[in-house]
Amino acid sequence: MSYLEYTVKRTPSGLRKLLYLNWPLVILLAAVSGVGFLMLYSVAGGSLSPWAEPQMKRFALGMFLMFVVAMVPIWFWRNMAGLAYLVSLLLLVAVELFGSTGMGAQRWINLGFMRLQPSELMKVTLVMMLATYYDWLDVKRTSRILWVLIPVALILVPTALVLRQPDLGTALLLMIGGAAVMFAAGVHWLYFALVAALAGGAVTSVFVSRGTDWQLLKDYQYRRIDTFLDPSQDPLGAGYHITQSKIALGSGGWTGRGFMQGTQSRLNFLPEKHTDFIFTTLAEEFGFVGASSLLALYALIVVFCIATAIATRDRFSSLMTMGIAVTFFLFFAVNMSMVMGLAPVVGVPLPLVSYGGSAMIVLLVAFGLVQSAHVHRPR
Repeated sequence: MSYLEYTVKRTPSGLRKLLYLNWPLVILLAAVSGVGFLMLYSVAGGSLSPWAEPQMKRFALGMFLMFVVAMVPIWFWRNMAGLAYLVSLLLLVAVELFGSTGMGAQRWINLGFMRLQPSELMKVTLVMMLATYYDWLDVKRTSRILWVLIPVALILVPTALVLRQPDLGTALLLMIGGAAVMFAAGVHWLYFALVAALAGGAVTSVFVSRGTDWQLLKDYQYRRIDTFLDPSQDPLGAGYHITQSKIALGSGGWTGRGFMQGTQSRLNFLPEKHTDFIFTTLAEEFGFVGASSLLALYALIVVFCIATAIATRDRFSSLMTMGIAVTFFLFFAVNMSMVMGLAPVVGVPLPLVSYGGSAMIVLLVAFGLVQSAHVHRPR
């Protein structure tokens, strides 16, 4: 009996699937989203509009879709991975051709009732595609150069399309998330060491070339690097965002100023307070304790996903769940590093907390895939 026949035969039915759901994970997702509703209510000055109420509706839709996806056997999603990846790729091409523009970037497709950001969808479908590829591939071929180049191409094609939007943050998430699946699948570590060495050499060359005849970047690009390393050089220009963010973070102290009492957000000193910089609003109002509590919730979500990946005997389910866990970790790690000045500002939202429809719905659908792997694993 093949593994597919075995899983079909052992697939739970009816209400038993609801009992098999990873309910602690559901509660954690609801708790993090609840923090988001609270902060969106706060930054709107104590009003459900214009951000909290639409976010609640999207969360309800996302949770419904998560349960629907969880009830479908995991082998079905494995068979759909290639089609899902292709559709996401075509949507990225459609963005390039006639996508709508916002904040100087062309990243969305206007569907009338909502704006879809295909790059968010690609984060999940890329992981599914790579997990399917390595589930199909003989383990002995995993590290052979020809079979390494295929997943590299699967990663680089959507990454190049996302970079053209431009969206550096999402492009980095695609590359690192894809690399994580390759590493988990057993690709030899020397490939990753080679890439790291080349990246290190490229960064070194950029700095060494400054002021020479073969300077690799423009002068204004070097000034941006200088501002990232020392925002005080241009506190009212390129360094404004991160300067105000650090002020908000520091003013929160241990326990914060109190709910809806943050001066940086209330007086509109803090930019993008409902999206990319919402974590600083939380840190200002609830302090170190509140920020650490949110980080603990995120960490628990990642732990539950990794536990599911380890528990399942299905290679596709394991790799897919691990890839989603890493992508989710990168989401909040990059955002928090960004608002604290530890990484450049690249426009990565705080998952389930920042305002945004595509990101929340796609992320909850991704956790539906994790739940499907958990529900339909052999017991």
